Amino acid sequence: MSVWLDLMLQKIKTYIAEKGLFEADTTLIVGFSGGADSMALLDILTLLGYRCIAAHCNFHLRGEESDDDAQFVKKWCKENDIEFTSIDFNTKQYAADKKISIEMAARELRYSWFEVMRQQYNADAIAVAHHKDDSVETVLLNLIRGTGISGLSGILPKNGKIVRPMLCVTRIEIENYLREREIPFRTDSTNYEDIYTRNHIRLNVLPMLQKLNPSVSESVFRTSENLAEAEKVYKKAVDTDIKTVLQNNKIDIEKLKQTVSPASVLFEILSPLGFHPSVIEDVKNALNASSGKVFYSSTYRLIKDRVYFLIDKIEKSESENQIFFIDSATREILNPISLEIKVTDIPKSLNKSNNVLYADIAKLSFPLKLRKWKSGDWFIPLGMKGKKKLSDFFTDQKFNLKQKERTWILLSGENVVWVVGHRSDNRFKIDEKTQNILLIELKNDEFV
Repeated sequence: MSVWLDLMLQKIKTYIAEKGLFEADTTLIVGFSGGADSMALLDILTLLGYRCIAAHCNFHLRGEESDDDAQFVKKWCKENDIEFTSIDFNTKQYAADKKISIEMAARELRYSWFEVMRQQYNADAIAVAHHKDDSVETVLLNLIRGTGISGLSGILPKNGKIVRPMLCVTRIEIENYLREREIPFRTDSTNYEDIYTRNHIRLNVLPMLQKLNPSVSESVFRTSENLAEAEKVYKKAVDTDIKTVLQNNKIDIEKLKQTVSPASVLFEILSPLGFHPSVIEDVKNALNASSGKVFYSSTYRLIKDRVYFLIDKIEKSESENQIFFIDSATREILNPISLEIKVTDIPKSLNKSNNVLYADIAKLSFPLKLRKWKSGDWFIPLGMKGKKKLSDFFTDQKFNLKQKERTWILLSGENVVWVVGHRSDNRFKIDEKTQNILLIELKNDEFV
């Protein structure tokens, strides 16, 4: 083996040790596509003495080319006495079912299966073949899309059980290694299609930047490593602020304003929930705005209350537009809310909690109906004579949007008997003529 090859192996061995990727005598699942990068990775790790299980995914996205790749890697492993396992995926169907891109679908399928294989083979880690140029492309891609400091730190050498031993070498070094070792490899034809953003960066943007600075890739990579170190300091500070301002999915606005960088704190809280950077900027600008404004990601919404931002997961409830009936014999319901129901004499003392309803049973028409409130609903609050719209009642009570949306009402016919957990209706109150009462107690008060 040439001196250059020895230096290449030593460079990667040193990188593995410096980054603490895995120990000696480690068993590794190696992502093995048959492309130049994965061929080099598998060969290098094998030469360094690690037990490697080559794991190949056939995503069936390129017709015969995909099948030829599968045959190539299987044959290579057999000829070189390397343990091999593979799987076939219907990637397009998975992407359609999940409503995600083909690239995202392939990523999810690949890494979830790698983890299954890691456990099956009792392996210590999953090695994938990202290299220095991949990290540079990732930095530029994130920069174009908009990102925080973590997005500019490049690809991590280690992320959970995923390890990347070749982040210290370039694509050219890998190609030279394969040439000297006379190792064949497959070329994915889609790598030369610049319809994909990453490919466009690789094929067009980086060559143009290299005209300005031939060492641009090295400069970007070095900067990303510096930012990765700076991120450790940044993250420690921001995490401390997050613990102060975020409690029970509520962001305390006044405490947020007192942090060194409210924008950074908001970004680190909201970005993992799918909020776009431009939306996070709008949230920051709304710190002093009036309550009621709502900001959305695909899976969450952020509601501006008087003193909090409320983080709420978007879930479509099956019971949202349903009506539930309570007949005269019902003594308990558990869905959609938990209610205990009794018919009894007038007690000597009344529980004044809003979670308890006392109604004159003679004034009720069964079955009672339970549903979510809707615009136009009104009632006569206990102790009052005039009717009041529920929307006005909510305003008086300073309800936030979440409280309004989870409010249930109990009706007799079309008349509101009880704004559940909040106020009963004066028309159904106990009076001197009352003989029996309907007593209902709300048990799960998270709905109020």
